[in-house]
Amino acid sequence: MSNVEFTIHSIKCKEQPVDQIRPELYKTINHPTPEKDPLLYFRVSYESENSALSVSIDKAENLPPKDFSGTADPYVRVYLHPDKRRRFQTKVQRKSLSPSFNETFTFPLTVDKLGKKSLHLDVCDFDKFSRHDLIGSVIIEEIPTETKEFASKLACGKQSETNIGELMLSLCYLPTAGRLTVNVIKATNLKAMDSNGLSDPYVKVYLMCGLKKLKKKKTSIQAKTLNPVFNESVVFDVPYESIDEVDLHIKVFDHDVLGSDQLIGGIAIGPSYHHSHRQWREMLEKPRKRIVQSYTLVEQVDKKR
Repeated sequence: MSNVEFTIHSIKCKEQPVDQIRPELYKTINHPTPEKDPLLYFRVSYESENSALSVSIDKAENLPPKDFSGTADPYVRVYLHPDKRRRFQTKVQRKSLSPSFNETFTFPLTVDKLGKKSLHLDVCDFDKFSRHDLIGSVIIEEIPTETKEFASKLACGKQSETNIGELMLSLCYLPTAGRLTVNVIKATNLKAMDSNGLSDPYVKVYLMCGLKKLKKKKTSIQAKTLNPVFNESVVFDVPYESIDEVDLHIKVFDHDVLGSDQLIGGIAIGPSYHHSHRQWREMLEKPRKRIVQSYTLVEQVDKKR
């Protein structure tokens, strides 16, 4: 085994005077302060004379950042459980973790039903190009009959459901004429696509054969609303021998004057889609009769379910 020579180089240390103060040893280290709880400030008031429940959204504080910029675009969604048909929403407050809302919403509610409802307040982050993120929620199980102010901690967690809206429509088929009529009645609780907390929705109806679009028709635009009423019909010529070979893809869009229109959500109806079998079957069993049904909108329409 060969001898390995080690050379030790002496390291010269610079001497420091004993009485010299070294400021770097006395610097204060700033440890991050504990995160504060996200809070929602609001007021609940019940007027028995008018049978009305008023909910005033004041502000939120200490919200967690949701954007790459370290901020969020929060808004508050207010509704009563189990009845979600009437739902209110504040305006979006841009780039703020402590937004002020100062908005009041009123629910018509008799005193005998007050004890059967719970009040839900969801603080969400607005995102025009994807599903809105739930920042946190507050649930008031027992709604007070007297005016009460709250400063409630938000219960944070993943969004349990995709709230992009519901669509009501009717189908009617005339086999002798080979005419399929789709009446778009209304949509409710649509996802807000604009910074004012609203949308400008319209509906496109596609006649499909597999994934091939045969024809397309659309409704008028309903401006600045999350609960548009259309009551518009579109008609497709479908011979009776072909009725089992076609489906309908129905999509709700938000109209954008300055940019491209954005898809809010949609539904698929027809023999290829199990969730719509009842309406489609009843339409064929009862020709010339309007068959009405409501559907929950989904983000991806083309997948068979």
